[in-house]
Amino acid sequence: MYVRIYRIRFMMDTVTARLPDEMIKKLELIAKEEQIDRSELIRRALDIGIQRFLLERALKAYRERRVSLWKAASMAGLPLRAMMDEADRASIPIAYDEEDLERDLRLVREHQSGQ
Repeated sequence: MYVRIYRIRFMMDTVTARLPDEMIKKLELIAKEEQIDRSELIRRALDIGIQRFLLERALKAYRERRVSLWKAASMAGLPLRAMMDEADRASIPIAYDEEDLERDLRLVREHQSGQ
């Protein structure tokens, strides 16, 4: 019996950022408590922050009726149902009219033709 072992190597770039001393102290404290290195903690925090940023941007676009709920979900990288829950938590009424349907159908067609 043969077992194949695959080694996955993620390409990562080095990014330098200047952080206030207080933020560095917090990072070091959390990293110590979580028993992870500071770089891993920063990657996790950035990932959470980026996800939150994408969600807030999508909610803003939906609130301003620039995009449909389906498109907002796509922008945030969420399933439609999860985006509906997020809109509800943000007290954004979910409205779906004929214009939204047309926009969603157009997006679905574009998505299908791109595959």
